[in-house]
Amino acid sequence: MGNLKSVAKAFEAVGADVRITRDPKVLQDAERIVLPGVGAFTECMANLQRYSLIDPIKNQIKTGKPFLGICLGLQLLFDESDEFGPTPGLGILKGRVKKFNFSDDFKNLKIPHMGWNEAKPKDTATLFKNLPESANFYFVHSFYAVPNNAAIVATTTDYGFNFCSSIESNNLFACQFHPEKSQKNGLHVLKNFLAVPS
Repeated sequence: MGNLKSVAKAFEAVGADVRITRDPKVLQDAERIVLPGVGAFTECMANLQRYSLIDPIKNQIKTGKPFLGICLGLQLLFDESDEFGPTPGLGILKGRVKKFNFSDDFKNLKIPHMGWNEAKPKDTATLFKNLPESANFYFVHSFYAVPNNAAIVATTTDYGFNFCSSIESNNLFACQFHPEKSQKNGLHVLKNFLAVPS
């Protein structure tokens, strides 16, 4: 949904051989998989269902193949989103996706959260290796993921409160920000993903 070509160009810029596809056979043959997305959670889940991609995506993740979700691609990994009422996600990770809802103390903060902001990584965060401790990335989103398991949170970002801005769990990686729009830091994250053993 939305940003396929810009994500493909960013990966090509760091040396990847990219295929944009909805063919399960191409997913099966790929060394690693990226699920980007911009737009509505419900519409994207409907597209995945329409193109019979839900089971192939889950099956490829189970093989241990490196997987990267970007923006909506992070949110889809969870059990459910509050967007347009409760909507089931892929259910690969336990947790839910909630809308930013600020108290009067933070009513100056706009929704969507849009623009540059820091992603503060844990020391062990694979995708953030050799990046500054407080690197900036580009965000555009009104919803954020709340994992049940705090151990999978790789970075947090402050926007009225600290929310999960990326996750890492075994071969599964995902970020709420857009690395393809985040210039040098974003390209570094994509390079680190390409270096994950497949």
